[in-house]
Amino acid sequence: MTNSVKITQKGPIIEVMLDRPKANAVDLITSREMGAVFKDFRDDPELRVAIVTGAGEKFFCPGWDLKAAADGDEVDGDYGAGGFGGMQELPDLNKPIICAVNGICCGGGLEIALSTDIILAAEHATFALPEIRSGTVADAASIKLPKRIPYHIAMEMLLTGRWLDAQEANRWGFVNEILASDKLNQRAWEMAELLASGPPLVMAAIKEVVRDAENSKFQDALDRITSRKLPTVDTLYGSEDMHEGFKAFAEKRDPIWKGR
Repeated sequence: MTNSVKITQKGPIIEVMLDRPKANAVDLITSREMGAVFKDFRDDPELRVAIVTGAGEKFFCPGWDLKAAADGDEVDGDYGAGGFGGMQELPDLNKPIICAVNGICCGGGLEIALSTDIILAAEHATFALPEIRSGTVADAASIKLPKRIPYHIAMEMLLTGRWLDAQEANRWGFVNEILASDKLNQRAWEMAELLASGPPLVMAAIKEVVRDAENSKFQDALDRITSRKLPTVDTLYGSEDMHEGFKAFAEKRDPIWKGR
C-alpha cells in the first residue's frame, strides 16, 4: 500500500480516504489499492460499513489522473479487483457504503460516489461529468445516472459537462444530505454507526435484492426472492438473526445481531 489510500478503522467501520495531493485523482496503482481494500472489506465478517471520502476540503476526487495517463497509464489498464475506484465492479459487495463528498466531485470521482449507497456532501461540494470536454465518455455514469435522477438532467450533465452545486444535486436526489464542512465527517460516522448497529444479514439481502432487481420485471425479481435463489436471502431466511428479530419484538427489547 502507498500513502494514497488511508484506512481508519473503529470497530466494524472503516473509513477509506483518498489522499493524493493536489486533487486526489486516481491512477492505476491507487485504483488497484482501493480494489484490495474493498475486497478485504467485503470478505471480513467483522467489518459492516465503509465510509469513502477525500483528504482536505477542496477535492473529493476528480476521477482519472489525466497527468498519469499522459505519462503512460493506460486508460483501459488493470484497475484492480473492483474496477475503477475499487467498488463498482466488485461482485457481491453486499455491505453498506457511505460517501462523504468533501469538495469537487467530478468525472470518475462522481462515478465512485454513485457506486456507494448514501451520499453526504459538504455545502461547498460541486459535481460534474466533464468527460465530454476531454473527448471521452463517462461510461459508468452514462449507465447509472439516468436511472438515479431525471433523464433530461442526467443527459444535460453528460452532454454538456455542466457543474451542479450541492443544493442542486440534493434537489435532483443523488445527494442525501448537505452539511457544513466541519460537520461532514461527524455525520458520516454517525450514519455508519447507525448502519453498523443494524442486522448485517438483512443489509446484505437488501443490497443484493436491489442490485438483482435493477433490470428485472417485478414478478421475476420477486420470484427469485421468494424461491430463495439469491444467496443473501437464502442465508437470511431461517438464520439466528431472523429468529432473534422476531423474539426481540415479542419481548419488547432491542435485538442482538450476530450475523448468522
